[in-house]
Amino acid sequence: MKQRAAIITGGTGALGQAVTLRLLAAGAMVALPWIVKEEETRLLARVPAEARGRVLTAEADVIDDAGMARFVDGVVARFGRVDALVALVGGFAGGGLVDTDRATWDGMIAMNLTSAYTACRATVPRMLDAGYGRIVLTASRAVLPPSAGFIAYTVAKAAVAAFTQALAAETRGRGVTVNAIAPSTMDTPANRAAMPDADRAGWVSVESVAELVAFLAGETAAGVTGALVTI
Repeated sequence: MKQRAAIITGGTGALGQAVTLRLLAAGAMVALPWIVKEEETRLLARVPAEARGRVLTAEADVIDDAGMARFVDGVVARFGRVDALVALVGGFAGGGLVDTDRATWDGMIAMNLTSAYTACRATVPRMLDAGYGRIVLTASRAVLPPSAGFIAYTVAKAAVAAFTQALAAETRGRGVTVNAIAPSTMDTPANRAAMPDADRAGWVSVESVAELVAFLAGETAAGVTGALVTI
């Protein structure tokens, strides 16, 4: 990915930091929208000194159409291009149907699905104009097939899978690939805190997921599109 420009939404989170560092190691220029200043500060502290010139960060809400459009304009002004989009923004809420209020439902759809839609809508036209693009979205192994107990999250992530395949069909043959990763439970500080007594032997490391993202976001994955890749 040397000299390729990648936008990583959710790039300041646990998985996002691993993906950011992996793409920087591959030679990419990376752009990260953020809404929590402390998370941006922690990420930048982990970036090697020699790579800091290839990092752009800016405050932006990825669910806001106008905000995301301005952010992408800033990326093009700085790097001259947008070659890859890695959409990692998401969230989890438990609860079956009768336990899920409208605010929780709307929140899960916004965080997991609308965030992907907004980011893609701001970047895909530029990729199509350039005849090149790599889009990596985030589904979940937990919804393949759908399970009981977290209906809003399940529906939102299943919709991400459908969105991936629909957008891949739209862009097929035009140099733009669209794929989704579907991780099982990841070994993150938040998941450890939420499930302190869980057996973590089968949890997947964020570094492993970052390797998968790096492949799908790179030039050599030109023949892979519309895939839901479990890990």
